[in-house]
Amino acid sequence: MNDIKKNNKKKYKKIVKQSKFWPIVQLFKDRKGFMNEVSQKSQNKILEKIKPEELYDELINTVYKEKLRISKKLWKADPADDKNFWYTIKDKIIEFENDKNNPKIKNEILPIVIDRYTKEITGNFKRSHHGFAKRLITSFLARLLNTARLRNPLGSLNLDSTIQIFGKHKRLRKLSKTGTIVMVPTHFSHLDSALIGWIISHLGLPAFMYGAGLVLYNLKIFAYFFNSLGAYKVDRRKKHFLYLETLKTYTERAIVNGCHNLFYPGGTRSRSGSIEKNLKLGLLGSTLEAQKELNNENKKIYIVPVTFNYQFVLEGPALINQYLSKNKPNKDLGYSNTFKIFTFLIKYFTRSNRMAVTFGNPLDVYGNRVDKDGNPINKNNLSLEKNNKTEILNNLSEKIIDELMAGTVVFSSLILSFTSFEIIRKKFRKMDIENIIELPEDELTLNIEYFKTKYKNVLESVKNLSERKKLKISDELLLSIDDQIKIGCKNLGLYHAIRPLELKKDKIIIKNIKMLFYYRNRLDGYGIEKII
Repeated sequence: MNDIKKNNKKKYKKIVKQSKFWPIVQLFKDRKGFMNEVSQKSQNKILEKIKPEELYDELINTVYKEKLRISKKLWKADPADDKNFWYTIKDKIIEFENDKNNPKIKNEILPIVIDRYTKEITGNFKRSHHGFAKRLITSFLARLLNTARLRNPLGSLNLDSTIQIFGKHKRLRKLSKTGTIVMVPTHFSHLDSALIGWIISHLGLPAFMYGAGLVLYNLKIFAYFFNSLGAYKVDRRKKHFLYLETLKTYTERAIVNGCHNLFYPGGTRSRSGSIEKNLKLGLLGSTLEAQKELNNENKKIYIVPVTFNYQFVLEGPALINQYLSKNKPNKDLGYSNTFKIFTFLIKYFTRSNRMAVTFGNPLDVYGNRVDKDGNPINKNNLSLEKNNKTEILNNLSEKIIDELMAGTVVFSSLILSFTSFEIIRKKFRKMDIENIIELPEDELTLNIEYFKTKYKNVLESVKNLSERKKLKISDELLLSIDDQIKIGCKNLGLYHAIRPLELKKDKIIIKNIKMLFYYRNRLDGYGIEKII
């Protein structure tokens, strides 16, 4: 039985009728007070984790890394006084080279640095701007998604028929009334943030707070929208302790203050095309720390996994190239200007009309599924009193991954890419991936009848997994095998300059094996490869 049915057009009532009562609005009424709270808590946590005599070295390390960043090309989003600030901090700290236990290091220099980071991270949410930004984005997405508007510009706007929402979204709505929601989505595309923003609004939920890469703030129009929609800045160039501790504390304090949050547990877009299996425990840890504090008030935090499912990913070629070139410098895969971003969106929405978003079972911070009232189902008995933090976070991470994978919607294009790539891999079983992707085209032709046999095997395995609720299947998988293959070839890599597969009468030709590998990886981790 297919899991994906025709999407309804239900209009969801607002959970909080007046936006002035949204938690994020209440929090930003006293933006300076919140920043002071984040800064002070960050300093306290830092001083708890490192010895007083180590603070000097930690600050020196921070200054060195910031100077190294500044020596490279600065971004438009970087503070104008970046160079002057860090060179001043350097001059202040080296005064204590022979007196590393001087209290001024803790009481004067550390607060300056952490205040700086807090200011850099903090968003500037404004309720009036949010309303305008939401209406503009909804209108823009609607026009892009409804390709019929290219022929009929005066037609009605409708996102529901294209963005299909499945899973436990009704339970999410109910839980948001009594607790704080932390969404943890998969991350495959720049499109994810725009899509989840629309969905949050569509479901009648209050605005969420979420992190946005600082690189996107280089564009003024995006900076405006991110600030308006509840984003805070994340500078992925900064990987040192003082910055990361401030960032985690920012998230934690927002959750403690009742703000619904969203962060990508994989940290960044998946380069391989697979669901990320190594989640960032630091951000997950902030939910655990927040829950520890909220226990005193009998308030709960709910983790909600969200799986995005696209027919194709426009950034796919750049992402898989970076994945396969692990030894090359890590370059940003974003878009350098507004024109390129809008081109990205237009091409996507005018060439594809199917995408699905699945809300997984809500979890508590210990990894237990919870019912509609927020009570644990089949409680695992983990607790901060009995278990260490790492054990709890590892369990939570495993449960999130399970839910994300169960939320995968399998289109025929995924089965097509998985089957064809695995046939080649089994044929050249002694080769590694690096050599397989270099195979000449004359080795990449598959007999159609042989392919159909293997495709059927994969299809049956996928349907079996669906019956066991390990994933979901689209309605196109109920069609004949021939129709599935035709539809899959049509949709696979629809935008890419070189399509992954070319379907002939008696054969299938692999034309772009790198992209085939990228889309194949979407079914990685289900154990399907053993049947080919």
